Parts: sequence; structure tokens; C-alpha cells
Amino acid sequence: MIQNENNSRHLMFCYQCQEALNGKGCTKVGVCGKTSEVSNLQDLMIYSLKGISEVGLKADDLGIKVEGLDRLIIDGLFMTITNANFDRDRFFQKIKEVLVKRDEIKENLSKKGLDLNDLKDASTFSVDDNNDIVYKSESKEVGVLATLNEDVRSLRELIIYGLKGMAAYAEHAGNLGYEDEEISKFIRRALVATMDDSLSADDLVALTMETGKYGVTTMALLDKANTTTYGNPEITEVNIGVRNNPGILVSGHDLKDFEELLEQTKDQGVDIYTHGEMLPANYYPSFKKYDHFVGNYGNAWWKQREEFEKFNGVILFTTNCIVPPKADYANRVYTTGSSGYPGFKHIPDRVEGKAKDFSALIEHAKSLAAPTEIESGKIVGGFAHAQVFALADKIVDAVKSGAIKKFFVMASCDGRQNGRSYYTDFAQALPKDTVILTAGCAKYRYNKLNLGDIGGIPRVLDAGQCNDSYSLAVIAMKLKEVFELNDINELPIAYNIAWYEQKAVIVLLALLYLGVKNIHLGPTLPAFLSPNVANVLVETFGIGTIKDVDSDIELFMAN
Repeated sequence: MIQNENNSRHLMFCYQCQEALNGKGCTKVGVCGKTSEVSNLQDLMIYSLKGISEVGLKADDLGIKVEGLDRLIIDGLFMTITNANFDRDRFFQKIKEVLVKRDEIKENLSKKGLDLNDLKDASTFSVDDNNDIVYKSESKEVGVLATLNEDVRSLRELIIYGLKGMAAYAEHAGNLGYEDEEISKFIRRALVATMDDSLSADDLVALTMETGKYGVTTMALLDKANTTTYGNPEITEVNIGVRNNPGILVSGHDLKDFEELLEQTKDQGVDIYTHGEMLPANYYPSFKKYDHFVGNYGNAWWKQREEFEKFNGVILFTTNCIVPPKADYANRVYTTGSSGYPGFKHIPDRVEGKAKDFSALIEHAKSLAAPTEIESGKIVGGFAHAQVFALADKIVDAVKSGAIKKFFVMASCDGRQNGRSYYTDFAQALPKDTVILTAGCAKYRYNKLNLGDIGGIPRVLDAGQCNDSYSLAVIAMKLKEVFELNDINELPIAYNIAWYEQKAVIVLLALLYLGVKNIHLGPTLPAFLSPNVANVLVETFGIGTIKDVDSDIELFMAN
């Protein structure tokens, strides 16, 4: 059991990502690069959101709609996702914003005659300045280790990390004008539940599954937002080479930001490239009309220090996956939305009814050299659910004839750990009568391999971003229907998923809620799963770990 050491100040404790130090947790500085101060501020951000959620629930019970509350909570959660925001000043600002709104709600509730004497500390604490915020962030009641029971702590954090991933998807949907009040209400209810000492482990397990349920709802909402706004992704050959114009490289996940930048760079002599999780923007019909949209540059997020240096132009982060930069390109990096890094220039949020103003970024790009080519050729993607359904007859025939023996879902995250070469080796070693279904940046381990096709069906079907794991679930449910099966687990589909951060957590919980069993997670199980909680997942859902390529393939093909 991890001991609660928060009686001593200036300590951090974080174990929310796959890179948690020694598989236990980071205690001095994050492997991601965040300082102990920023880590503590992120903990206080979550603590403050629990508090505003508690008073927000009371407003919900009275039928009071609090303007801006949903967005505030969603944005605050998103800011704390791994690699999203390293900027302490942004956390100071956001925490103050949350506390002001919290106290406004309390004042309105008091005017309604509501007794607020039973509120938790998270709903009542006050700060006068940044020093107070830092002091509070270091206190023993704020951090992860405030929950002394290892199993309760594990379940509470599993729920919170699921909520962080859910918030990321909800924010992208919200940026496109798609919101669901029930999702927001659930987030508040779940955050408050993580402060409720009367809840048993069984209660928290049930809440974990409910988090998965709302994860499905949120991913469906974002899918609707993206496809209604930009069309259904379609099979697309994506250029991975470069042109001779100055360039802007767009990383992250937010398609609204990408659209607005494309519009503002028309006829400016500047080319636009996607990076990392923005690659799937190439698959949407609406973006194909822009002649200056060249294609994709580079690979997964963890290679950015080398690749950003060679890009030569401006880099824009719309969301997370920031790696502390090299000095020689740091002045060319901009952030927007929930992302941030000390010293990076930040593009402010859009004013109601107006686009974000990317003019400073565009003018900067014009003064810089064209990208250095690091690879050439094309890759194929765009196999979200609508496109796969269009190929359904061909796929079903291939399964019935035995041409396709098995599908392998290899979705979610990539990372820098050497052991992740396993996923490249696994993809290469799979029998030729198998097909990989992928989404998220995990694809970069194998999407440029020449794995061939089966009767014209590529052996790697890329559905898109991590949130497009929803497409993979929809495809599985459709196949279950087509083959008239009673159980999704009767399908010839195996799940070998690489995880890294909290959006992968909500994808996992969503799959568990849908009844998918025998998912293998790697390269390691999450540090935040206590042995008892891990055992529950193993016994209830058949969650497994990876071993070595040959024995894992043998196991998967036998089942």
C-alpha cells in the first residue's frame, strides 16, 4: 500500500498515466515533465471541481440552471489530462474562476433558503491569492493520497480519470454546438460521489460502470457533432510528404480549431499539416476543399521534439500531448483551448459567435522556412463506422468464406516506452487472414507498415482519433447483428489495446459497459488499479495483460 505522505508539504503524487514512475507513481516531478507545483495545482483543480459540483447538484435538485457551469467543469477536467497543460498561471486563473462561480451558486442557494451547513471542505475553502492557492494545493486533504483506503482510492481515481476522458470528448462536441445536459449532470454527480465516504466498494464499482455508460453517450455525441458538421470520414490516401511553402503543423484533437485555421489561412501562402491525433482530419470531406491542406507530418506525440525541430514552421496544439520542447523551436509553438505550456503563446478562446483569432500565428508562419521532408508517400485511413458499413457486404463475405479469420482491435494510445515496439512486432506477426481495427495514436506503431489487404480490404482499418474508438464499438455491434449473435463476445474479434492516458480510460470503461470481455491492456496495467480492484476487473471482465508476441497471438487465435 502507498503511504499517505501529504503531511509533508511540497510533495506531489500522480499515477494517472501509463508512465507512472516504477509503475507506482511520480513523487518529485512527473515523467511527463510537469513540476510538483503544477501537479499539486491540478489536484486542487479537481478538488475545486468536486466542490462546485456539490453545490451544482443542489442547484440541479432545485431546477436552477447555472449559466456556464457545465463548460467550466468540463474545461477544468480537460486541463488536468496528462500532457495537456503545464502552465501554472493558467491553473491559478482557472481555480479562481471555479471558486468565484462556486460562491455565486452558494449565495443564490442561500437566498432560496437552502441550508448549506453540511458542505464538504471542497465547497467551502477560500483563498486570497496565488500563495494561498499553492498552500492549499499542498495540504493533505487535496491530493490523491487523501483517500487512505487503497481500494476506495483506486476506484475513486478510476472514476475521476474516466470523467477526465469524458470531459475531453464533451468539450470537442461543445465546440461544435452539441451538448447534453445529462452528461454534465452525471459528471457533477460522479465527482461528488468520490467524496462520499458512505459509499462501499460495490457502490463505486457500479458508478465505474455508469461512467462507462456515459462514456458511450459522450462518444456518440461527439461522433454526431463531427459527422454532422464535417461529413462522414471516407477512405482517404493521406500525403506524408511536404511542399515548399511555409507551414503550420496542427496537433491535438479539436476539429473546430482546425476548421477555423484552415479558413483563416486561405490564399495566405501558408500550408497546413496535421500531426499526431489530428491525422484523421484528412478523412473528413469538408476539409478536402482546402488546397493548402497538404497532409500529415510526422508520427505519434512522443517523437515531437525531433520532428518539430525539422518542421521549421509554426506548431499549434489544440489539445494535449505536449512534450517539454527543445529551446530551438519553443518560440514557434502556440497553444489554444485547454492546452498550455510556460512560454508558449496562447490563442484565447473564441468570443460568442466569432472564430478564434489565429492572425498572429499565421503571420509568424509566413516568416519561417518550409518544412524539411522526413518521409514521403501516402497512408490510407478513414474507416469510421459509416465507411465500414459501406463495405459491410465485402467484409461479411470475407468472414463467411474464411478469408478473414479474425479482427484485432489495436486502438488507443502510443507512448515512448521501449516495450511498445511489441505492438509493431505484433502487427507484423499476425496471420495474413486477420485485420487490424484501430483508432487513436496507437496506429503509428503499424500504420506505415506494408501489411497488404484481403480481397481489397486493407489489413489496417483506421477509424480515426481516440474518441473514434466509438466507431469500433459500433462496428462490433453491427457485426453482432449481421451474424445474428446473442453476445458481442461471440464475434471473431480480439482486443489488444495500448493505453497511455485518461481518454484511453474512458474508452476502456465504455467497452466494459458494452459487455466486451477479455480485453488485453498494455504495455502495463494502470498503477492506479489496486491489486483487489485489478482482480475484480480480471474476474468480472477477463481483463488481461500482454506477454510476448508469439504466445499472445497463439492465445488470441485459439479463442
